[in-house]
Amino acid sequence: MTHHASSPRTLVRLATATTAVLAATLATLAAPASATTTAQNASAQAPSARLTAEQLTARPGATVTDPDGTTHTHYDRTIGGIPVLGGDLIVHQRPDGTRTTTDSTTPAALRAAAAAPVGAAAPAGAAPATAHGPGPGARRIIWAATGTPAPAWDTVTRTPRPDGTPSELHTVTDARTGAVLGSYDTVHAGTGNSQYAGTVTLGTNPSGSLFQLRDLPRGDQRTLDAMNQTTGGVLFTDADDVWGNGGPTSRQTAGVDVHYGTAVTWDFYRGVLGRNGIRGDGRGVVSRVHYGNNLDNAFWDDSCGCVSYGDGAAGSGKPPTSLDIVGHELAHGLTAATAGLLSSGESGGLNEGTSDILGTAGEFFANNPADPGDYLIGERVYKGALRTMDRPSSDGSSRDYWSSDIGNLNAYAASGPARHFFYLLSEGSGRKVINGITYDSPTYDGSKLLGISREKAVRIWYRALTVYMTSTSNYSRARVATLQAATDLYGATSPERLAVAATWNAVNVH
Repeated sequence: MTHHASSPRTLVRLATATTAVLAATLATLAAPASATTTAQNASAQAPSARLTAEQLTARPGATVTDPDGTTHTHYDRTIGGIPVLGGDLIVHQRPDGTRTTTDSTTPAALRAAAAAPVGAAAPAGAAPATAHGPGPGARRIIWAATGTPAPAWDTVTRTPRPDGTPSELHTVTDARTGAVLGSYDTVHAGTGNSQYAGTVTLGTNPSGSLFQLRDLPRGDQRTLDAMNQTTGGVLFTDADDVWGNGGPTSRQTAGVDVHYGTAVTWDFYRGVLGRNGIRGDGRGVVSRVHYGNNLDNAFWDDSCGCVSYGDGAAGSGKPPTSLDIVGHELAHGLTAATAGLLSSGESGGLNEGTSDILGTAGEFFANNPADPGDYLIGERVYKGALRTMDRPSSDGSSRDYWSSDIGNLNAYAASGPARHFFYLLSEGSGRKVINGITYDSPTYDGSKLLGISREKAVRIWYRALTVYMTSTSNYSRARVATLQAATDLYGATSPERLAVAATWNAVNVH
């Protein structure tokens, strides 16, 4: 393969924000936040209205600005220096200074949790966290992800998964009773093998007599060879700026697919979503291929803001570097920088669903004849597909529709209703052929849907994710968030908003 160097809307308050929290928050928040906002001690501004020693810290790259100047900033919260997990809030500020918030907890409940007596963390060398208490190195937190905020310990266990994928599993235990309150993994992993994208143009950088697989115009994105190790990596270089041979016999080929897919994702985010990079800060990501030995996986690691790709199952010659897989993993970085959706329960389903949605939309955006856009995930790797969007249950484990037990499923299976919602909102129900693939999407209520276009659907989902969803959003809250996003973008009585409501009904989310 030959590659060359690439030379007025109305915001309304979400139902999750209580009047009391709004009154306290709006009276004391600092001036409009930006992506570079540092910690703000809200209690110093109005101690009687805020929690004692509370701080609100804007997430890097987590501010979305509307064309009319309205900003939406995600804040993490601490109280008395104790992090509050699941207590994040979103501040919506208009140019006239009017502020509203999306918040899921109350000051009184957080005060009570911070003041509650707690037991000691386990000493170094002790067993990992169990139902009886925290493991060594646990940090004190307030767990506000579900129900009433509780004092808790957060223990991180770094043990590779059976297939060799890294894991940073957080186990949260009640600091009073020792009961496990929840768990989530901050290393988001997807599965799949490669489908090469044909002859593509790459952003490269001349350095002396060599060229580097380094894309300066796209935030200095770089692609490295991990040399089948699990730490470090070496930047790919080449003498003639012609990379790979279209097959696994060249180590450069996997780098070509990833570097290309990362560039497509950057262009898609900027051109369609108006976002400047994964974290919205104009910085590119570092990607590593040939990670580990026969790792049949790929994963986003938020601690380094990087993505790693294995070589696939032994003897397969198919690394998980296809366009939709690359887009899926990078979307985990976007989610981490904005809504921060947890990786378990219904939030986990929305997290994985978001990655499939953005990965799919990016594949269509690429308009690459060697890998035409479709609503299948991993179809170039396995016979059939790993996951589908028009009928998620066809994979044997995902659900087409929401049910009360969906939060008990693994995150991929729980993402079914989100994927199905996106397909139906984009294309509508029933039988149709798109780019040579036949789809036949059902609805829970028997309704016939027409769809509003993929571009409108992804813009609605993106706005809902970045402006209204929080780390513990479930499907019901996702419905509220997307309805508000559709209102912002197209109007309260628009066909688009009506379609969003009807499509959620069609996947049994009310």
